[in-house]
Amino acid sequence: MSTALPHGYRTIGDGRIRESVGLTYAALTPGLIIEHRPGRTVTELDSLLGAALSGNVAPIHTDAHYSSQTQWGRILVCSGVTLNLVAGMTVRSISGLTTANLAVDCVRFTAPVHIGDTLYAETKILTRRTSQSSPDNGVITCHTTAHNQAGAPVMAFNRTFLIPLDADTVRDATNY
Repeated sequence: MSTALPHGYRTIGDGRIRESVGLTYAALTPGLIIEHRPGRTVTELDSLLGAALSGNVAPIHTDAHYSSQTQWGRILVCSGVTLNLVAGMTVRSISGLTTANLAVDCVRFTAPVHIGDTLYAETKILTRRTSQSSPDNGVITCHTTAHNQAGAPVMAFNRTFLIPLDADTVRDATNY
């Protein structure tokens, strides 16, 4: 007696399944909207490490006393940290098998992000086409937005990337 395979998994042997990372080219159809979960709460460590790794040690991002005297009243998370956290939240579903990122465009930061905020993201697939220069890949362009725990939009951006046309061949060759 066979049971239905859970969504997001594929059979790799008798009685053995594997999680699938990244939706396939065929699944990423224009107009599809993906709500990314889980949400991500921004920690003080995220903020400090991001500022240190980028070299952005502006006091608005690193000095609690200084920040308390600004219009924000507390530390403002560096926008680069916010972009990286939100983009990272999308990888498991839309670009887990990416061959290459081609562009990040139209980045907009629409509200401040503070330590302790929880971010949620969603992505809409805008376009999909086969690559002229890399015939085994497709080109996906998507628009990602993020909001905080109160539902306030905090950022948006477009991203274009290459993804294999035949995900199963790549997954078989790489044990994914």
